Amino acid sequence: MSSDRRSDLVAGVPREAFRPSVVFLCLVALFVTSGWMAWVEFGNVRFDVFLFVVSGWLVSLCLHEYAHAIVAFRAGDRGVAHRGYLTLNPLKYSHPLLSIVLPVVVVLLGGIGLPGGAVWVDRHEIPGRLRHTLVSLAGPATNVLFAVLLVVPFAVGVEVFAHEEFWAGVALLAFLQLTASVLNLLPVPGLDGGNMIQPWLSPQWRRGYDILAPYGFILLFALLWNRQISGWFFSAVFAVGDALGLPEWLYSEGFNLIRFWQGAG
Repeated sequence: MSSDRRSDLVAGVPREAFRPSVVFLCLVALFVTSGWMAWVEFGNVRFDVFLFVVSGWLVSLCLHEYAHAIVAFRAGDRGVAHRGYLTLNPLKYSHPLLSIVLPVVVVLLGGIGLPGGAVWVDRHEIPGRLRHTLVSLAGPATNVLFAVLLVVPFAVGVEVFAHEEFWAGVALLAFLQLTASVLNLLPVPGLDGGNMIQPWLSPQWRRGYDILAPYGFILLFALLWNRQISGWFFSAVFAVGDALGLPEWLYSEGFNLIRFWQGAG
């Protein structure tokens, strides 16, 4: 192999496999542009906030899945690069419907940051239980990081009334990241929280886990459908939001704004 050819490889993988996709860059551009539109109240500000929140949520989904993929790559699964997961292109995901469409619909209807199972990791290529846990932890860690960063302006006392619609969108994004952080860390089979503990289970418990794992989303919906469990969940999220200084009235306003089709209310 020539030296020029070797210079185009990273750990035996072409550098193109690591370049952000046009789809992801367009999402970032839409996020920045719609944020500016909401800031200056350009046109229909409710629609501006809708674009800002949805594009921001999609960007966070891409980075969540990228975190899984890059940690898996470093842990030994080179296949994630060949499957296109390191380009941050959501169209490369295993289940675009579950990973993109469903989470956005749930955000619009229920204001919950639903986790999505997207990148397929070849666990046989990754040695050691700790590495498996770190691969699963990487995604939720991005949600926690985003939640903290988005809450910082409110924690330091930013003046929200000067650009209220913009800050309502930021507050809603922060709330979505909080809900996603909690949901992703729940020990539900098939989801990130469950996958974090799966390598440490006894063989008997692991067999049971593997049977339930394909139905993780259904199990999650069943849990949230239960009024008592749903109440516990939201009480925990509200408590964390209050502790971090996230104004409840502001992200509630953001949720009302993104449903622009309902008109002002």
